[in-house]
Amino acid sequence: MEHGIKLTVIGDKEKLNPSLQDTISWAETMTCSQQGLHLQVAFNYGGRDEIKRAVQKMMADTSVLQGNITEKTISAYLDTANIPEPDLLIRTGGEIRLSNYLLWELAYTELFFTDTLWPDFTEEELMRTIEEYRSQDRRFGNAI
Repeated sequence: MEHGIKLTVIGDKEKLNPSLQDTISWAETMTCSQQGLHLQVAFNYGGRDEIKRAVQKMMADTSVLQGNITEKTISAYLDTANIPEPDLLIRTGGEIRLSNYLLWELAYTELFFTDTLWPDFTEEELMRTIEEYRSQDRRFGNAI
């Protein structure tokens, strides 16, 4: 709680061992009121599946009018509806792709790719990545 970080875990947690499920639940509960950064961890998560399920929920919701569907409407039905869109995504392991991760939510996210494997990703490399992120001119889709 010292740094004000809120933890959210998305995906199918049921396949994790019960002890880890309890630890995740405890950590989310303990950090739910934090107002600083949001750390999002995904287990057994797929972006296409998330979008498919969001569309299914919208179709089942009689209050959604077909002619009035906006990006905001779709966002409200996603697993990540109450989670801010990421500012920065760090992809470790040398892969330069999204791998079906947060396909909707990453529209204006800064992407950083590194050959370093996750277990070897150091605090020093994290700080360099954050400094590089801070130097970006974020336009959120605007050309100017």
